[in-house]
Amino acid sequence: MGRPKNLSFSIIAAIIGLMVAIQFQTVREPEVRDTRDTWQLREDLMKEKEIQSKLLLEIRSNEEKIAKYETERQQSKEEVLRETLNELKVEAGLTEITGPGITLSIAPAFNLIVDGDEVPTISPDMLKRLLNELNMYGAQHVSVDGERIINTTVIRDINRETKINGHSLNRFPIEIKVIAGNAQAAEKLYNRMKVSTVAEDFFIDNLEVKVNRPESKLVVPAYQDTIRIRYMDPVNKDKGGGNG
Repeated sequence: MGRPKNLSFSIIAAIIGLMVAIQFQTVREPEVRDTRDTWQLREDLMKEKEIQSKLLLEIRSNEEKIAKYETERQQSKEEVLRETLNELKVEAGLTEITGPGITLSIAPAFNLIVDGDEVPTISPDMLKRLLNELNMYGAQHVSVDGERIINTTVIRDINRETKINGHSLNRFPIEIKVIAGNAQAAEKLYNRMKVSTVAEDFFIDNLEVKVNRPESKLVVPAYQDTIRIRYMDPVNKDKGGGNG
């Protein structure tokens, strides 16, 4: 009976010893894992700091780029507005224009005038017809006797004197300068005006219209008076829907 008891005791002791060993190993393993994870965390933290530093540098770089782009955008807006304003001034006739075109001169036809006849004058209707003909054949910028013709130009008879915006056309020869789009357009305008019947109609008033050969650099002066705008009111910001 003594041997089985000793064997049982030995088996039990072995089991207990194995359990203690397993428990001891289980307790010790986390310490090794924690030590390894701590160093790994330090390395990860250093990497994260490096990444953060790079990101901060990229953010600063992007902010500088955004500021630069914003400045360029504002300058671009100003440039666009400036270009638009210049274009509008050109269209309104507020700038001097140089380009290819032709000149026409109107003077008394002395071979048709007899003694006792009054000095001929140019009528507003005949001048308007001539200008309409020029516009129809491609005229872009026109001046008459140094007066720029624009959309609001008024040509009328005042006290038997033809006036353009108050400027009297009472001295001959009266020179009309016409700028076309390019040299080809100027040549085409010249050819059409040479055969125009409007020029012939001036003979009725004892006036002769001479159409001169095209020039490559003809100068048409700017409109000098103040352009008056009618039927337009400034926007009321309090009532309007401006974005402000």
